[in-house]
This record gives sequence, structure tokens and C-alpha cells, in this order.
Amino acid sequence: MAIAVGVVVVFLGVNASVTGKDAQNLPAQIESLQPVRNATQVLSQEQVHVDLAEGYTGVLTVNGVDIETFSLADLESTAEPGSQVSLPKVTIFEPGNDTLTFTPSEGAPIEEFNTGINTVQVFYWKVTEGRSFQKSFVWQFDVV
Repeated sequence: MAIAVGVVVVFLGVNASVTGKDAQNLPAQIESLQPVRNATQVLSQEQVHVDLAEGYTGVLTVNGVDIETFSLADLESTAEPGSQVSLPKVTIFEPGNDTLTFTPSEGAPIEEFNTGINTVQVFYWKVTEGRSFQKSFVWQFDVV
């Protein structure tokens, strides 16, 4: 009898648990975030990564600073075959993956995250609709 009760309790616990995207309370248009919402012990030069739903683009604001966005689609037209390409130190948008990535580094608009709570806001919109239909999502994480 005790084993049966134990199995039922474990089954109910697993069914009631909330993990992943559901635990993050993300809008349907955002598939994942890095660092995760309310993360603790994030490093000062951690990469910010937003994976958007297919067909979406966006921009990032980090601690109140608007970070310019550079699309890798623009790079293809200027790259010489076989040449080394250096990316600007801004938010990089990968159109094939619908991702926005920003890494704090020397010479970037934000060189490192402040110790304590940091805030990131992503403004996102469907590429076919344009920025006038943008929505936003804000999350925070704690840097040690």
C-alpha cells in the first residue's frame, strides 16, 4: 500500500511541475532567453541571446541602453570570398535562426554587466508587419 501511495505522489508531482518555457512565462513569439529570467550568479560578460519564433526580428535594450542591431544578411553582400570577417560589437541578428545575440566586450556599447540586477528588454515584431507592430518583453538577472 505504501509503495502505491508513493508512486501516486511521484506521478502527481511530475505532472504538476512547471519547467522550461512555461516556467519562464515567455510570450509565444519568444522561444528562449539566455541568461534565463531571474538567473543568479551570471558572469559580467555573459552573452544575451534571444531566440524568436520564425519570421520575427527585434532589437535589445540593456540597462536602458539601446543596442544597435546588425543583420548577418547584410554581411553576405559585403564579404569577399575567403576573407576574414569581423562583426561589429552590437546585437547580431541571424535571420536564418531568428536570433538576437549581444556579448558585452571592450568597445561595445556595454563593456560588462554591472554587479547586481541587470535588465534586458527585447522589442520584437513580425518581419512582414514591420516595427510599428512591435511588442516587448523585459527580464532581469543577477550578476556576481
